[in-house]
Amino acid sequence: MQLKSQEMRKLAPELDPLRLGTGWTKEDLGKVQVMVESTYGDSHPGSGHLNVLVEEVRKGIAEEGGFGARYYCTDICDGESQGTDGINYSLASREMIANMIEIHANATPFDAGVYLSSCDKGVPGNLMGLARVNIPSVFVPGGTMNAGPEMLTLEQLGMYSAKFERGEIDEEKLDWAKCNACPSCGACSFIGTASTMQIMAEALGLALPGTALMPSTSPDLLEFAREAGRQAVRIAKMEKMCPSDIVTMDSFENAILVHAAISGSTNCLLHIPAIAHEFGIEITGDTFDRLHRNARYLLDVRPAGRWPAECFYYAGGVPAIMEEIKEHLHLDVMTVTGKTLGENLEELKRNGFYEKCEKWLQEFNKRYHVNVTKEDIIRPYDKAIGTDGSIAVLRGNLAPEGAVIKHTACPKEMFRSVLRARPFDSEEECLDAVLKHKVQKGDAVFIRYEGPKGSGMPEMFYTSEAISSDKELGKSIALITDGRFSGASTGPVIGHCSPEAVDGGPIALVEEGDLIDWDECEDTDKVCVKDEYELFRKHMRFLSEELELLYQDWDDVLVESEVLLFDQGESGFTENKKRFLSWWGNSSLPSLEIVLEQIVVYFISIYLLGAVYDGNILGKIDSAVGHVTVIFLLLLARWIKCSEKLEMADLIELVYRYSREIEHSDENLDRVEELDWFIRI
Repeated sequence: MQLKSQEMRKLAPELDPLRLGTGWTKEDLGKVQVMVESTYGDSHPGSGHLNVLVEEVRKGIAEEGGFGARYYCTDICDGESQGTDGINYSLASREMIANMIEIHANATPFDAGVYLSSCDKGVPGNLMGLARVNIPSVFVPGGTMNAGPEMLTLEQLGMYSAKFERGEIDEEKLDWAKCNACPSCGACSFIGTASTMQIMAEALGLALPGTALMPSTSPDLLEFAREAGRQAVRIAKMEKMCPSDIVTMDSFENAILVHAAISGSTNCLLHIPAIAHEFGIEITGDTFDRLHRNARYLLDVRPAGRWPAECFYYAGGVPAIMEEIKEHLHLDVMTVTGKTLGENLEELKRNGFYEKCEKWLQEFNKRYHVNVTKEDIIRPYDKAIGTDGSIAVLRGNLAPEGAVIKHTACPKEMFRSVLRARPFDSEEECLDAVLKHKVQKGDAVFIRYEGPKGSGMPEMFYTSEAISSDKELGKSIALITDGRFSGASTGPVIGHCSPEAVDGGPIALVEEGDLIDWDECEDTDKVCVKDEYELFRKHMRFLSEELELLYQDWDDVLVESEVLLFDQGESGFTENKKRFLSWWGNSSLPSLEIVLEQIVVYFISIYLLGAVYDGNILGKIDSAVGHVTVIFLLLLARWIKCSEKLEMADLIELVYRYSREIEHSDENLDRVEELDWFIRI
């Protein structure tokens, strides 16, 4: 086949001398030319070692008869900018990396590419870039760092810092953690965003099988880097081996099922859709939600599990995960090996891959004096840690376009709760309140104006860690934000609330003391304002203060009802409502649910046709529900007045008097349609 690089030489006569001046030989000019793109730099441990791997890649390219040219676009580190305004640059850096890869490759075309990265924005930036460039490509994951003494890993630093701020540990203990949390290069040793994205690259078929999340200090990683170089030259000479030929919707579904199995970072819900977009494929939060439901969660690795991330490779890595969920995968998808996923998995079993992994696991056991087995790290399918994936997309009147929770890292006590809102307009203000114990049990802490348009969507890591590290708060409050979280975040946290506050999202309207209903267990998960007591009081005040009064005796009914309903406060109202519903259920009266449903149908049938003239269909449906809400309240008040007794005649009387008051005034009917009568869920 005709190589793109050789066509370029014919079109640009200056190309050969310029490359000779760079150090190429005349023989190199005629070889398969491979761009070796990496995020190497002294920016952080995830990139500091990549030049060693770059040179191994180049050796592999040379062994296969090609020539590798080095290109760089260094990434930044979220951990280093955490807690400062520098974190606002984090998400934007992903786009810059993808842009530079596109520029590098298209300014001087190559025949193939090898891409090396380890961390949060570098990996998705490289995957987006290679999709745009669309030349035969292999991705090389940069691996993970080792755990420190006592299996210390970096995600625990937030906990140590919060404990120090609260006076629970001294500075010496904090300093020990700082000095030992990152003992080597590589991505942070937990299933955060960096580790998750390395795994996603392999799950998509863009990295060699078994390469994701190897310890960066392992000699196996050097050999795999060299093999990636060889493979890049091979696929440059093959037909239909560009990324667009390999990656399909089935590939993404495989990756998302792996994401569920590993309890991957919520940041994947930002990165995977962006990568898919470059391939012309639409992935949404709903795609994740659909595939996670009933999916097996298998990986017992931090932050949701017990073991450091290096154990992932020792247990067999992505291939071992895929073997457990094999029946749910598309095994016929193509990969960078030139073989299907199913063929790759069978080959790994034959070539001793799992035996090599087991050898390294035994070395880990000796190092830490433990006896960890493969099954301790990656659970068998029939002994899964969980059976409903690891994330869920929540919707409600606070997040009509969705919000994200990683329920595998959330205490089960918080799966269903009603909390009182504590809104803050910046993370700094919120973190200060948490550390100074100004946040109490039963609070729903909001951090808003931290979305993509608001401030670049920084991570709310320190606040989430301050909450989850507090034994009391971690199981009794929630953190809700239009920002995002670190892949290391744990606890009762909900992010990505959409629309964001700066875009007019409902999260901007939350007020101190609003009741927040959070139910992660329902078939349709929700997070919404649910202040029933205040809503009902608003209904009654509206009737007595805002509507035209037609009959004097009606005013007496309203005043008396308000006193009976609300004079005992919220607890009294709630208790009366509970006893009333119980009483009605045990009475000889028709089902209350059916009675109220019939009244709703009546109001809708009477007024809905009016929408022909004004188009306000929703207002008329809302008002029908509102009418029934008020009738229920009036019934409850009458029941209290009559010493907890009620007759069908009372219902008929109240419906008649209410209908007369409302329906005899066009102004009242119009006003009723303007009121937000009920809680939208």
